[in-house]
Amino acid sequence: MAAISLEQIKNESVDLEKIPIEEVFAQLKYTREGLSSTEGESRIQIFGPNKLEEKKESKFLKFLGFMWNPLSWVMEAAAVMAIALANGGGQPPDWQDFVGIVCLLVINSTISFIEENNAGNAAAALMAGLAPKTKVLRDGKWSEQEAAILVPGDIISIKLGDIIPADARLLEGDPLKVDQAALTGESLPVTRHPGQEVFSGSTCKQGEIEAVVIATGVHTFFGKAAHLVDNTNNVGHFQMVLKSIGNFCICSIAVGMLAEIIVMYPIQHRKYRDGIDNLLVLLIGGIPIAMPTVLSVTMAIGSHKLSQQGTLTLNKLSVDRNLIEVFIKGMDKEHVILLAARAARTENQDAIDAAIVGMLADPKEARAGITEVYFLPFNPNDKRTALTYIDNKDGTWHRASKGAPEQIIELCNMREDAQKKIHTMIEKFAERGLRSLGVARQEVPEKTKESAGAPWQFVGLLSVFDPPRHDSAETIRQALNLDVNVKMITGDQLAIAKETGRRLGMGTNMYPYATLLGLDKDSSVASMPVEELIEKADGFAGVFPEHEIVKKLQESKHICGMTGDGVNDAPALKKADIGIAVANATDAARGASDIVLTEPEFEKR
Repeated sequence: MAAISLEQIKNESVDLEKIPIEEVFAQLKYTREGLSSTEGESRIQIFGPNKLEEKKESKFLKFLGFMWNPLSWVMEAAAVMAIALANGGGQPPDWQDFVGIVCLLVINSTISFIEENNAGNAAAALMAGLAPKTKVLRDGKWSEQEAAILVPGDIISIKLGDIIPADARLLEGDPLKVDQAALTGESLPVTRHPGQEVFSGSTCKQGEIEAVVIATGVHTFFGKAAHLVDNTNNVGHFQMVLKSIGNFCICSIAVGMLAEIIVMYPIQHRKYRDGIDNLLVLLIGGIPIAMPTVLSVTMAIGSHKLSQQGTLTLNKLSVDRNLIEVFIKGMDKEHVILLAARAARTENQDAIDAAIVGMLADPKEARAGITEVYFLPFNPNDKRTALTYIDNKDGTWHRASKGAPEQIIELCNMREDAQKKIHTMIEKFAERGLRSLGVARQEVPEKTKESAGAPWQFVGLLSVFDPPRHDSAETIRQALNLDVNVKMITGDQLAIAKETGRRLGMGTNMYPYATLLGLDKDSSVASMPVEELIEKADGFAGVFPEHEIVKKLQESKHICGMTGDGVNDAPALKKADIGIAVANATDAARGASDIVLTEPEFEKR
């Protein structure tokens, strides 16, 4: 296929979704090193920013809109009555009432317009700080950038928990599981293989891969769908409440005016002008004209305070070198660190990977002397990462893995006495508020990435320091004082959960996930219904998303709020009555939540 211009690509003269991936390279004029920053800026001028077009609203029409609601209609009717119907009985129109009513309308509308406009600016500034981010390859280097800068031809990294920022074609790698229910209505995640397309707005549920952007902004599948409903006017809950109050007031005043007319004229035989004056009093006095303004100002103040709360923060993890436990004779702590670093990402790192690789004298040591064959990314079910690699010295194949100790122990199929020794160390770490990370190694004599390999060896245990935030205990204390029952749901070991609960003052009556499945041998809870156990417990450890604790509480008629930050928290955040994504949450957690916090001090809310 002959190459075409970028303008033709913008006009969709070629179907980038269907042509072979090699032709996508040629048509988009990019390389495996990604675009240059200069080329990216040039393409933004052609394709526009990677976001949907925002409708520009006339300030004047917006101002007039505050005079166009049921409550204002009654006041406007009173103004007309003051100069039209009041002109009788030998008296001039009631200009004083007319001017007073008009001034009241203008003042209320002006205040509402100014405060709501300021609130909109504050909310826009806040949302700008929460703009979606993405890992993009520019100038041969990976960096985290706002998704709005993406253009066709950019190479992006997609991993577990990411919301895909643009329509893209997957490059080489393992299949990706993608949740695109919000776009296509499919209830289950779909599998996308290299070369296939993924859509903007869908969520990565499993896997990690690179992709090339083929469409951005209004040209994406999501953008086209949004354009079709662009003229749909959704009425918010606030407007619906105001409309209901206004309709009630109008109906009440109409009934009152009808009764007053019947009483004043046919029964009392009042003069025309006296009756009109009384009706004006009823019209003006019966309408809470300032109510929309008061509510608008109240919400505006909330937006101002919210916008001043700060920016996102980043929690730093650290590994204590002195507390590393080695379980292989002849191996030293430095080699355990090296194996853990082998099983970590050297680019696009999460907090744990960054902490482990940071322990090396030179981060390049993590891949020095080896050839990477296959990297297994983290997912909530396996709770570990692994690297299959070739030792360049002798050509032998090996694997290194790190992750949750229970998963690594299960992987190694260890003897009971060895497991007890490891669990003893885990509990000692937990008593000091330290999380544990298991490290294992394996030889791969078959020399293929799919092969089972030789038996795994548990080589060491790392202690990861991630203490509770300084404000957590006070937050929980305030919640308990408000009769809010706070429960901990964590994927960590039971010992760590209990120690954390003790430090936070929320209790230590916690159980392992086995109790939720009826597998706990503890006689005190074995006969207890799961619903009752969940209500009485302070928390659960080793929990997976499918255990559905929030759902069980809701079935027991409890109103549940859920806080979280990880992709494994997203299902519960979505299910909860109020889902709250805390500072630095993943895209998936933020997308599933009703509220997104911008700084860690939750008690200020």
